[in-house]
This record gives sequence, structure tokens and C-alpha cells, in this order.
Amino acid sequence: MKQLVTSLYNQAGTSYKKRVQGIGTYGILLAFIVICVALALSTPRFLTVSNLTIIVTQVSINALLAFGVTFVIITGGIDLSLGSLVAVTGVVAAMFAHPDTFPLIVPLVFALGAGLLMGGFNGLVITKSKVPPFIVTLGTMTIGRGLALILSKGRPISNLSDSFNFIGGGKILGIPFPIIILLIVFVACSLLLRKTIWGRYMYAVGGNEQAARASGIPVEKIKMLVYMLSGTLAGLAGLVLTARITTGQPNAGQGFELDAIAAAIIGGTSTSGGSGSMTGTLIGALLIGVISNGLDLLNVTSYYQQVVMGVIIIGAVILDGLNRKAA
Repeated sequence: MKQLVTSLYNQAGTSYKKRVQGIGTYGILLAFIVICVALALSTPRFLTVSNLTIIVTQVSINALLAFGVTFVIITGGIDLSLGSLVAVTGVVAAMFAHPDTFPLIVPLVFALGAGLLMGGFNGLVITKSKVPPFIVTLGTMTIGRGLALILSKGRPISNLSDSFNFIGGGKILGIPFPIIILLIVFVACSLLLRKTIWGRYMYAVGGNEQAARASGIPVEKIKMLVYMLSGTLAGLAGLVLTARITTGQPNAGQGFELDAIAAAIIGGTSTSGGSGSMTGTLIGALLIGVISNGLDLLNVTSYYQQVVMGVIIIGAVILDGLNRKAA
């Protein structure tokens, strides 16, 4: 009799774990679909090609940042410098993007290079000093904002070339160029994370850093890599944003890091590291964009939008905790 009770208890526990893990796997997608259906029924303007194109175009910048920070969070880190990196890389790009001055490749290389260097600086300090990533990237956030103001002398940099502005406002076969960039980066990041040894190392470092180190995984190199990736993608986001608004703004990107981290967490990236996916992050970014757009269409003030997003983030973290307990 005792064995029967024990067996039933274990079966019930296994069933509960599967249910919780299933919610974590498919919950975000289900929530996204339900919200889209609800908004489509609430306002006819939501489910139009033009509005959906606007949503994805607006989401592209946050998604690029979210892809980068997903790598970081999977390894157990955090990056609070993303918004400032968007500003400083945007300013750097604008400085070299005036008409009839430099070829288009110059602002692209300089902006991406600036993001790479700033990300590398984060990774170097974190791995060599053992200072928590929260503190290091918080400091870099201030440094980046200061550099953006110094380089621009506190003023927007305008008069950018048409070829540069095409990055943010152009279309290919009717598809906005930021969406094309988003899709290319999504595929590349997904392949890196799921199909390469470096991606497996990232999961291993976030899952158990000491065990990964004992297994011969170059933990410091992996941490350097993820912060460099995060910085480079922030540079790309800065390029797209600057080209969209046709101005290099030293105050751009304020609060962007929070939206990017929220997209990753809502998409199922564990706050404790070791799990996450680019698909989930993309859905998380789209969910944020859809909610913001839908509430705008329904004439709901931005104050309520912030409350809704806060509730969703807390719910995602609670679900992450349930998943880890059920694992």
C-alpha cells in the first residue's frame, strides 16, 4: 500500500512538472496569440498590413538589443549599458554619415566597432576584476552617455546622407529595411546559439559555471564573447535608430536596456542563466510592441502601458521560478 501511494505521489509530481514546463514553453506564444486576437476584435485598425508593418519596424530596434542581452543573460550576466551604447554608436555613425564625405561603409564600421569595443570593455572588466556585471555595466551606462554628449557637444548631429538614412527608412520589395535586418540577425543569432559549440558553451556557463570551468570550457572567453556580441548588436541598433530619425541624438536610447531585458525575460530566458532562446526573445519583443501599439489604438495613456508591462515582467519572472523548481 505504501509503495502504491509513493508511486501515485511521484506520478502526480512528474505530471505537475510537465504541466509547469509546458506552460513555460508555450505560454508566451499562447499569450501573444490571445492578445493579438483580442486587439483585432477590439479595433479594426490593428489587423491591417500597414499597422502590423509599423509594429515590426518599431520592434526591430528593441529586438536587436534583446538578442544581444539574451546571450548575456544565458551566461548568468546582465547588461545595463545598452541604451547608452545606442546613443554613443548612433552619434559616432552620424559623425561620418554626412553627404559627400565618407562612403557608407565608414559610419557602419565605426558604429559597429564602437559597440564592439564598449562591449569588450564590459567583458574585460567583468572577467578580470570579478566585479558583478550589474555594477560594471551600470558604470558603462554612465560612461557611454557621457561619451555621446562629448562627441556631439551636447547637440544633435543632422544632415545625414540618403544612403545612410535608407538603413532606417528604406524598403526592399516593399519590406522596410529594418525588418530585413531584424530577420537576418535573428537567423544568425539562432544558429550561433543552437548550432555551434560556442552556443553550447554559453548554456553550460550559465547553467553551472564551476562545472563548466572544470570541464575545460574557456569561461572567461565565453563571457567576453557574449558582451562583445551584445555591444555589437547595440551598435547595429544605434545605426538603425539614427537612420530612422535621421539624426544622431546623444540622448537617444534612454530606457532601451530595460525594454530589451524585459523582452528576453518575457520570452523565457532564465534570470539565473542556463536557458533561453532567440525565438522566445523575438516573441517577447513582439509582445511588448503589440501591447504598446494596441493600447495606443485604444487611446489608453502611456501610464497604463507601463503598469501592464510591469505586471507582465513580474509574471514572467514568477513563471521562470516555477520552471526552475519543476526542473
